[in-house]
Amino acid sequence: MVVTRAAHFLVALVLFCLLALGARADSLASFLPEIEPAELAPGADAIGPVREDVPVAPVLKGGETVAWAFLTSDFVGTTGYSGKPIHVVAAIDGDAVLTGVKLVKHSEPIVLIGIPNSRMVELTEGYAGLDLKREAETGGEGHDLDIISGATVTVMVIDDSVVRAGIKVARAMGLGGLSEVQPDGPKREVDMAKADTHDWATLSGDGSIRRLTLDVGQVNAAFEATGDQRAIKRPEKGNPEDTFIDMHVALVSVPSIGKSLLGEAEYQNLVNWLDEGEHAILVLGRGKYSFKGSGYVRGGIFDRIQLIQGDNSVRFFDRQHRRLGTVAAEDAPSFTELDIFKIPADAEFDPTEPFRLQLLVQRAIGAVEKTFLTFDLGYKLPEQYLLPVAPAPKVVDDATGEAAAKSALWQRIWKDRQVEIAVLGAMLLVLTITFFFQFHATMNARVFYWFRIGFLTMTLFFIGWYANAQLSVVNIMALAGSLRSGFTWDAFLLDPLVFIQWFAVAAALLFWGRGAYCGWLCPFGALQELTNKIARAFKVPQWTLPWGLNERLWPIKYMIFLALFGLSIVSIPLAEKYAEIEPFKTAIILKFMRDWPFVVFAVGLLMIGLFIERFYCRYLCPLGAALAIPARIRMFDWLRRYKDCGNPCQTCANECPVQAIHPTGEINPNECVTCLHCQVLYQSESKCPVVIRQLKRRAKTGSVKLKTPLGQPPANHPNAKPQTVS
Repeated sequence: MVVTRAAHFLVALVLFCLLALGARADSLASFLPEIEPAELAPGADAIGPVREDVPVAPVLKGGETVAWAFLTSDFVGTTGYSGKPIHVVAAIDGDAVLTGVKLVKHSEPIVLIGIPNSRMVELTEGYAGLDLKREAETGGEGHDLDIISGATVTVMVIDDSVVRAGIKVARAMGLGGLSEVQPDGPKREVDMAKADTHDWATLSGDGSIRRLTLDVGQVNAAFEATGDQRAIKRPEKGNPEDTFIDMHVALVSVPSIGKSLLGEAEYQNLVNWLDEGEHAILVLGRGKYSFKGSGYVRGGIFDRIQLIQGDNSVRFFDRQHRRLGTVAAEDAPSFTELDIFKIPADAEFDPTEPFRLQLLVQRAIGAVEKTFLTFDLGYKLPEQYLLPVAPAPKVVDDATGEAAAKSALWQRIWKDRQVEIAVLGAMLLVLTITFFFQFHATMNARVFYWFRIGFLTMTLFFIGWYANAQLSVVNIMALAGSLRSGFTWDAFLLDPLVFIQWFAVAAALLFWGRGAYCGWLCPFGALQELTNKIARAFKVPQWTLPWGLNERLWPIKYMIFLALFGLSIVSIPLAEKYAEIEPFKTAIILKFMRDWPFVVFAVGLLMIGLFIERFYCRYLCPLGAALAIPARIRMFDWLRRYKDCGNPCQTCANECPVQAIHPTGEINPNECVTCLHCQVLYQSESKCPVVIRQLKRRAKTGSVKLKTPLGQPPANHPNAKPQTVS
């Protein structure tokens, strides 16, 4: 009792101190000195200071900015299995392509300790070359995800952080034609009163007209880079310097540009054609390749071009198309294709933001089969056509969007693990029914024995070695850290099987105490018990510790738990390191595929368990101690006892696998793993003196006929011991 009160006091004190302390915030500036510039961009030789408006730093090569470095945790709040962000520094170039990615800090002990750090570094660096424009178009699913066994959640968090943070940076910086969404900030407007006209050279020089030029050699080289031999064998004919396509784009719904290129009369026709909220682009082309093709004649859709702005894309149909006879601007070159395309109002197109026209280049590789490449022509309306507005601070953290992205990530994980969730749910349902009807479940000793062996086998192989859903004291420290920094469900929802188990454990603590988990759902506990059963089958002697020694060893696990919890106040990573006293990661998560000191420690505990059943659970497990403390609030005492238990009968106390029954007959709920063996004995016709006396009285009155001699266990009874009862 004294130990329990002291434990409650210390836990309360630790929680108070933990919640009172703040945490040092990691920043981009703190990580940059640890990184070589060339790791972020090939050939880079310096990294500039972090900007004040957006937390990015220029990556320099010969004094010129070739990329922008950023820290993923500055832009997205996705947390890892430990409940803390996984910090990754990445760099992005002007085309919104990642040039370098480096893992700089993480706190993922459950899944990463034992997995070579080089493997995680290699996976993270593999994101270099990722095109974030495509990721923005596909919702972050434009690439394959490389999963590492035992680190699924961590890999998905890294992937989500790198992709979403990269897209946010690209939008904030206006890279690759991606525009930032600023719902609360002031928007730019087109100056519709500006109507002065200019010649072709002026419009081309100031960016009013943008151009994409490809020669035959460039296109052939692009197809060769794909490695598709069928496409390589059918190159474009002609000299490499011949023009494949020379394409120009201009936003002619802007008055000054439209009047300059279309002429006054044609521009007025355009204005009459456009409805409110609609815009138009002029696309000009010449060369061997047509940006229109002939498919629109049959299907009514121009399948070789599409307009892309942010996450939106626009395909053009024949009803949105008009031909132009000639370009009105002076000195304009001649073109074979002159076409105006209407951008509908429901496309949510913003003329003040960058966009790009994507060109699809196709090549026949069979009778009807074709292969494709895409080329982008970026466009941004020059500043002189925009009305000046007061600058607004850039929004790099949209709380609503961030919450939606986090929700989408854990929902994706839950959807991918539907089968595992269903199996775990079935196991929990079976266990709940067993506990509620434990008196009936334990009536047949042999049936219950094999039921328990089967359930523990399922726990070990499915929950443990297959699903890697072993709970840990680290989860509790992560929960405390989350309470300190601002609790959210997101980090805990990332692993559905662990999340479900913790909810089941919380409910079980109210009804049955810690035994529901420790005795039935803990994979390492199951491994200990099953190996002990095998040892018994091979006649390995079993050691029973003296009651006084057994009782004095119990507090060790509580001391370990409180020490780890107190250490987490000073340093959570350090506490997680010392949490290696749990052999769970070695024996369950990593299946003994680990450095030899960890393997020796785990195997050593299992070896002791061959002689003393569940030795680790009884004396060393900090998770068991953590569960035992709140288990004191359980609402019911389900285990049945007779007045004779403990005085004079000691059968249950002697046979309790974890020595949780006092010599006086009381069951210690802090140490009981609810194996229900005492309930089997409670109904045993061969071992329980109370039952035997009752059967004798009934036999004398003739109300019951004994199936076996009194005191003699049934044949092949798992608990049978030769004995006679006088």
